[in-house]
Amino acid sequence: MTSHATARTTRDTIAEKLTALTEADRAELLRLMDFAEGDDLLIDGVQRYLDLATAAKFLNSMKLEERGSWIGSHAPARLQMRLTEAARSSQHPAYLAFRAGLQKSGGLARAFPKA
Repeated sequence: MTSHATARTTRDTIAEKLTALTEADRAELLRLMDFAEGDDLLIDGVQRYLDLATAAKFLNSMKLEERGSWIGSHAPARLQMRLTEAARSSQHPAYLAFRAGLQKSGGLARAFPKA
């Protein structure tokens, strides 16, 4: 655990924050993304969020796409590839919707511009 993440920050709390994505949740996720020490925890939380979405009775693909777009727009370059890998780790529609949002955000293209 980093000094920048609270002692209560876990992959489950990150998944909950992505689910609700209130202004306070956004601020806390942005703080976590500011420091490389929190990268593994953030990616684990994104993976947990997507796993929970696959198990849900109702698939809200618009919400998943919006979450992918938000995190892709705000994540630093060092996280873009890892987020893309997480989104590509399954062909489930939840992952596909999240991946679509990531792609729309253009974060990966900003992180790795074509020469």
